Amino acid sequence: MTGRRLFGHQPHIAQARRDAWLDGLRVVAPALIALFAWGLVTGVAMVKSGLTQWQALGMSLLLFAGSAQLAALPLIAADAPIWVVLLTTAVVNLRFVIFTAGLYPYFRHLPLPRRMLLGYFTGDVSFALSVSRWTTQPLPEHGSRERTWFYLGICSGTWVVWQVSSVAGIFLGGGIPGTWGLDFVAILALLALVLPMIAGGPTIAGALVAGVVAVLAAGAPLKLGLVVAVLAGISVAMAVDILLERMDRHR
Repeated sequence: MTGRRLFGHQPHIAQARRDAWLDGLRVVAPALIALFAWGLVTGVAMVKSGLTQWQALGMSLLLFAGSAQLAALPLIAADAPIWVVLLTTAVVNLRFVIFTAGLYPYFRHLPLPRRMLLGYFTGDVSFALSVSRWTTQPLPEHGSRERTWFYLGICSGTWVVWQVSSVAGIFLGGGIPGTWGLDFVAILALLALVLPMIAGGPTIAGALVAGVVAVLAAGAPLKLGLVVAVLAGISVAMAVDILLERMDRHR
């Protein structure tokens, strides 16, 4: 009995985890082309903003947050106070508070160090793809190894592609002419990643308000227009969500 427990079931468990990991890679594969373009542009932007190649490499590996990096780079180039840089990146990353709340029911069975490691790898794409699938499946009582490995498949795909493209941009950015229009490529890549995630009344309302405020506040000092736009978008999305919940209760 012991031999069967040790050797008979282990290959089955390993195969199930491998299948779940590969399934995660297959699910995220269509988004990786846009992610590669976005990472390449971010790498170029880091070196062109004044960072050394090794500083840019450290930023890419430690942060793994493209939107926060792109928000911080103009401030760093403009020699803005450090508190402005930190405040801007914190506001841009406020959405991760929502991400962690949404992911907690699926990973609460894991020890805290493992949950923190998953938090590092979590991004917009991994959150959207995983939660959209899991909301149609009942939660297991004690969690699911396959679900965790499915999430790791998505995260490993996004992390590897992001780092490879970012490193390529960092070390090749000095030789890329400014006439190539990489800024426009970054916008297209970002739209390709973000637009599929905008669904539902609160999200649509928040995105529209954030976009309008960002345009109107583009000339704000110290690039604080982005901070104002993010806060406005989050506030409107939460207000619409609360309003819709109250309307549903009164029906």
